[in-house]
Amino acid sequence: MTATSWNSTRPWRGIMVATALPLRDDLSVDYDAYAEHVAWLIENGCDGVVPNGSLGEYQTLTDEERTRVVRTAVEAAGDGARVMPGVAAYGSAEARRWAEQAAEAGCGSVLLLPPNAYRADEQAVRAHYAQTAKAGVPVVAYNNPIDTKVDLTPALLAELHAGGHIVAVKEFTGDVRRAYEIAELAPELDLLIGADDVLLELALAGAVGWIAGYPNAFPASCAELYHAAVAGDLDTALPLYRSLHSLLRWDSKVEFVQSIKLSMDIAGRRGGPVRPPRVPLTGEIEAGVRAATEKAVADGHH
Repeated sequence: MTATSWNSTRPWRGIMVATALPLRDDLSVDYDAYAEHVAWLIENGCDGVVPNGSLGEYQTLTDEERTRVVRTAVEAAGDGARVMPGVAAYGSAEARRWAEQAAEAGCGSVLLLPPNAYRADEQAVRAHYAQTAKAGVPVVAYNNPIDTKVDLTPALLAELHAGGHIVAVKEFTGDVRRAYEIAELAPELDLLIGADDVLLELALAGAVGWIAGYPNAFPASCAELYHAAVAGDLDTALPLYRSLHSLLRWDSKVEFVQSIKLSMDIAGRRGGPVRPPRVPLTGEIEAGVRAATEKAVADGHH
């Protein structure tokens, strides 16, 4: 088994899909459709799922909905180790409570943003991760300073890892140079690709996993791309990457939830509506997503 393969001892590795959440027309959660989607992703080459992430619209869910989404994912995946719930919360006690719930459900890891209700300093970030790690389930840090305004720098990540508070990082900045600095400062910290449109660059820089968006619409093609990339098989990976990149870059835009759901609709999956305050795509943005998705379909991606 290669270092980048999924296994239950390091279940945060491999392709972990940040799942979109199917909503009915009345915007209630369609748990049956979600269970089917989770099973379909795993059947089509993905290793696991990340429910209650930003793509899963966790901020709009009630506590009851958020809890049931995790339970649905665990049951549908067939192995709780394949489930990495997002446990982001404004307060550290609440994040720890979500992590404890994930542990009770049998999940293999959790994904945690830094405090994001305000621009937290490093002392607050360290306390937040230390508190959540007490739940006893492996914590994957999520670095997205674009949205959170809190930057988990390579030096801070190394400190969190040395303290036993994180096992990996979902790196979303798009700055590939960080991969090499993280490897130097914390060689045992697993680097996970956090943005679809830097997949190849981070795979070549040593990433051992991908917390992914676009496999929601095209799991088989994305799995082929990921495995070729981490294997250094550029003859396979580069043409696939070029073919998919106009689509993958929508994962890094503000409208990523609507974009991926629209792509799912076009590709024959039900993406469906989003909850407010998000609104459906219109105009040039909708046309751009539609064109990129239709190109991917025409190119034979699935």
